[in-house]
Amino acid sequence: MLHITVRQLQVFNAVARRHSFVRAAEELHLTPPAVSMQIKQLENQLGLPVFERGAGEVRLTAAGEFFLVHARKILGSLKEAEDLVARLRKVETGRLALGMLSTAKYFLPRLLTGFLREHPGVEVSLVEGNREQLIQSVQRNEVDLAVMGRAPGELEARAEVIGVHPLGIIAPPQHPLAKAEAVPPERLATEAFVIRESGSGGRAAMEAFFRDSHVRPPILMQMSSNETIKQAVMAGMGLSFLSLHTAAVEIERNLLTVLRVPGLPVLRNWHVVHRRARVLSPVAESLRYFLIERGPAFLTEHFAVLAQQIPGWSQGRIKAATSRRGERASAHRSRR
Repeated sequence: MLHITVRQLQVFNAVARRHSFVRAAEELHLTPPAVSMQIKQLENQLGLPVFERGAGEVRLTAAGEFFLVHARKILGSLKEAEDLVARLRKVETGRLALGMLSTAKYFLPRLLTGFLREHPGVEVSLVEGNREQLIQSVQRNEVDLAVMGRAPGELEARAEVIGVHPLGIIAPPQHPLAKAEAVPPERLATEAFVIRESGSGGRAAMEAFFRDSHVRPPILMQMSSNETIKQAVMAGMGLSFLSLHTAAVEIERNLLTVLRVPGLPVLRNWHVVHRRARVLSPVAESLRYFLIERGPAFLTEHFAVLAQQIPGWSQGRIKAATSRRGERASAHRSRR
């Protein structure tokens, strides 16, 4: 019989997801040597290597790919069992994993501060990724909840609105189009764009807007980091279509500006998501309700500068949306 520990499975899963011993160590709050030791012990138990070590990145071997499927099933089952026991005990202390889009890091940690203040016995682990990665994490039970933009139609999940999410086109203040009262979409056909990678929600929103506008601007480059994209735009490399929550500080400091394009900003919603089939622990349920109830007002207040400076995103529209979210949260409370 194999004597494999849960910790070894957790480390193996993290390395497989992050493609790096160092990044897995950061996620698990371990040292890289400790991660290497856990993987070595796992490989000794299996009698086969599970990773191929290369320059700067590790890849799964064939044996590792097969074993990963079963490792994730085991971890998912253990998590469901833990949540069920917690629900039976009605304990609102413990740990939970919260997945988030990289875009959500511009507001979610501050919003969580209020939750943790009210629940001092709770430890939250944040797992960052793009849309496709988060959907996979939800499906595999690697996270209890996930905060993302577009609701996932790819799996049986419950998605509930926690606030308004604006997306638009940013440019450096000195750009020729920056002072224009209105920029027709067709005027963007010759402007180079720095864009997010495939699989991101922002990329999908951009492609939908340009498709509806019958415009195909040239793509200068694509990047997976909002911070790098903002730096590229500020340097004058091109324009970008981004979540405006990511650029609120730069907009306020006049380092970036939002182009006045008819039909923009696109107002989407932030959602908190979990699998319908999953029984949430009391801690996860508490966080879910907290996000639904507190999210709309928090986002409106936290990003008030956007309402002041972005054409077409009026305070009235935000308040109306917030009101609808509040009614929905009240309905959720009545069903508790």
